[in-house]
Amino acid sequence: MNGRLKGVVAALGTAVVGSAVTAGGVFASAALFGTGPRAKPEPTPTARPVSAATETITRGDLVDQESVDGKLTYADSRTIKSAAAGTITNLPAEGKEIKRGKSLYGVDRRPRVLMYGKIPAYRTLKDGVKRGPDVKQLEQNLRALGHARGVTVDNRFTDATERAVKRWQKKNGMERDGEVTPADVVFLPESVRVGKIAVEVGDQVGSVRPILDVTSTDRLVRINLDADKQDIAKKGKKVTVKMASGKDVSGKIRKVAKVATVADRSDNQEKGATVEVEISVSAKAAGSLDEAPVTVELTRQRAEDVLTVPVEALLAVPEGGYGIEVVDANGAARRVHVKTGAFGNGRVEVEAEGLAEGMKVTVSGR
Repeated sequence: MNGRLKGVVAALGTAVVGSAVTAGGVFASAALFGTGPRAKPEPTPTARPVSAATETITRGDLVDQESVDGKLTYADSRTIKSAAAGTITNLPAEGKEIKRGKSLYGVDRRPRVLMYGKIPAYRTLKDGVKRGPDVKQLEQNLRALGHARGVTVDNRFTDATERAVKRWQKKNGMERDGEVTPADVVFLPESVRVGKIAVEVGDQVGSVRPILDVTSTDRLVRINLDADKQDIAKKGKKVTVKMASGKDVSGKIRKVAKVATVADRSDNQEKGATVEVEISVSAKAAGSLDEAPVTVELTRQRAEDVLTVPVEALLAVPEGGYGIEVVDANGAARRVHVKTGAFGNGRVEVEAEGLAEGMKVTVSGR
């Protein structure tokens, strides 16, 4: 290692050399933020010919990012269990979207229908039951499905409600008894997508056996972020999701776990604490693949309209801080003491009197 890099490595430690490149090839070190004394030119040394490679000082935006591997999936997974014993006679296809009024599955040719609502079906709704918000929820669905002629949507189960239930039962080929049991309906907040199915047609099931998993139709990316980096993941923050196809999709952080978990890490077999981060993405942009690998880029810091040089241009100077060698038009170099700032994509923000875009600097390892 030459004298230039020995000094830089000693100053930056493994933050740059050992872990500067993340999973997406992006540098993510905080070692260069605001270090060193206020920038000022050094006394101009005797000019000397330059034999090292050179790079250009550029001006633009510099983004410090963290790239984390994740998976594209669907939001709000839950398991639907049987509410009645019998034989499975009908099942949907995995990946199918089921909307209000459609059957999730059938037992003994009796469909169990999806209706929208937040209150689970926990009792039989029929004439004579005590009034309650679950009655109103049922009536709202009957109206949405076109069966609530003459029904006042409230929390009372009336004769009109019973007649509406019978019309709904006739439409679905069910026994027209005017009663709705937990074996007849599943109340969920919205339409669902069928995930893994746990049974087959012809299976005998009990009243609490898992039948199938369902999810929201919303697309979601999940990542496990190192716990010591959770400060870069804030709810509502925008991120970039790189799809396996190479396409970039915009996302927004919707949830950051409040409790860290510890698990074996596949990259180095060491245990590390992580927090799960959920990122919402557009269903149209994300496509239909489930459990597809993606890479999420989280922005740590952005510096706008700044001068930057390659990190290999930095020199550790004896009095502390960093310097660069600026090459003049005649090919001679002079050392300039610089103040460093943001760091990313292999470049570092530099500030010093007299520096300008287009100047050449020497770099090591080129």
